[in-house]
Amino acid sequence: MKIAIASEGKLVSGHFGHCEGFTTYEVEEGKALNKKFVQNPGHRPGFLPVFLKDLGTNVIIAGGMGETAQELFKENGIEVVVGAMGDCDNLLHQYVNGELKSTGSVCTEHQHEGHCED
Repeated sequence: MKIAIASEGKLVSGHFGHCEGFTTYEVEEGKALNKKFVQNPGHRPGFLPVFLKDLGTNVIIAGGMGETAQELFKENGIEVVVGAMGDCDNLLHQYVNGELKSTGSVCTEHQHEGHCED
């Protein structure tokens, strides 16, 4: 399983589409085997869900994400977890242990309003 966390350094990004990049983890039998940082190639409508799918991503974790992006990830067979806050490594362990649940919140009312679709 491959898990990607929208990140700003070691912390989860509050806004998926405008994050610095994605901290990705290869996970087998509940253990992270490989951690890598992938630079965000740029925010373009509909691009990031396909980009992450092409990387083999099964789960995306972010602080905030627009409704359209969430739907595009689901259409690409990628589980969406939103409402996450804190350190990426800690969030990975919470997810693997079944302790991290998506709030299901849709990013609409903050400084990126109108730009959260992907």
